[in-house]
Amino acid sequence: MLAATQTVAGRVAANLRRSQRREQTMRIVYFHQFFSTPQGSWGTRVYEFCKDWAAQGHDVTVVTSTFAKSDLVATRLVEDQEFEGFKVKVIDLKMNNKEPVWKRIRSFVVYAALCTWYAVTLRADVVIASSGPITVGIPALAARWIRRRPLVFEVRDLWPDGAIEMGLLSNRFAQRAAYALEAACYRSASHIVGLSPGMVDNIAGRFGVSAITSITNAADLDLFGTPQPADHLPEVFSTHQVAIYTGNIGQVNNSDLLARAARELRDRGRHDIAIVLVGDGQLKDQLQAEKNRLGLTNLVFVDLMPKVQLVALIQASFVSLVPLRGTPILDTSSPNKLYESLAAGKPVIQNTRGWIRSLLADNECGFTVDPDDENELVDRLIELVDDPDLTTRLGVNARALAEREFDQDILSARYLAVIEGVAR
Repeated sequence: MLAATQTVAGRVAANLRRSQRREQTMRIVYFHQFFSTPQGSWGTRVYEFCKDWAAQGHDVTVVTSTFAKSDLVATRLVEDQEFEGFKVKVIDLKMNNKEPVWKRIRSFVVYAALCTWYAVTLRADVVIASSGPITVGIPALAARWIRRRPLVFEVRDLWPDGAIEMGLLSNRFAQRAAYALEAACYRSASHIVGLSPGMVDNIAGRFGVSAITSITNAADLDLFGTPQPADHLPEVFSTHQVAIYTGNIGQVNNSDLLARAARELRDRGRHDIAIVLVGDGQLKDQLQAEKNRLGLTNLVFVDLMPKVQLVALIQASFVSLVPLRGTPILDTSSPNKLYESLAAGKPVIQNTRGWIRSLLADNECGFTVDPDDENELVDRLIELVDDPDLTTRLGVNARALAEREFDQDILSARYLAVIEGVAR
């Protein structure tokens, strides 16, 4: 009789443990069109977070697409892959930001259409939809209203305002449709996650939502803080003090400001300072032609490279440049290069007028300059080169800020807490 009682008690306990595991383990589906691992040339926020959540036992599936700066490759239209314990559905769209606007919009629409199928058919306890583009809101709303799944709507860029300010979305009908979709996503979301305090303030102010949290991009403290060998750096690093820019070379990123600054440095006789741009984009060919025409040996272009190789270049530079075009919507931006620079212990020079300006000033780890004034940028570059103690102090403050505010483990745990709250 005792043995039978113990057997029954054991079964009850086992069933309780299984029930607790089911309650603790979530199925998370993450729609994010621009996914990359550290082997790619793009931000790895989603990769790092999903790896962490999978390690804690959650069933995570990312639905993404191929694009020029990612390392993902697919051999058919939709290919199932796996990274670090989580699943990735790769839609082979081969996007490139050098393509005409209509081609990119077509890719956004095709991705949204295919994701809508997965929003309805994939099993999920919580769905995350990451915008921009705002078209990701289509599968987000399908998951929320057709399958009644809790929705976390993640805002990486304020669409459609950003696309309209940049001239990418000029059709009035398309603008009205995009604004309607944006409003529907915010009002349908169980929770909104904005990648900067500026985005959160913008959305909360316009829509009056309260279930909203700022979780920025993250700093990989180990990757960017571990000294890398400098054996294979471009030659310019041995002949100049380098101010580095990494990312898209285009109008949104105010890349022509850097070319004008290189010309001003030459004209002032500061041949010891070079500006290095690592990446690709719409303006790269044009700026290279201008460099050759003007004989700007202090303006150097380096091709896209995996993030793991980029670390050595950032560490070997004296300052990191984070320029953006001077428009109000970009004052809310959350550029990956900012966090990478802070993690590497590098001072930052940027030109937005929002939350990043306050962040750098309050923590004494960089400067904000006028987005249209190359002379102010050059003044700051010269100041840093001529005052190594200042450069060192700002760099130490930058690393301390990264450790305090942008550790990816801390941000991953904060995001998971949001997801758990939504799931409950």
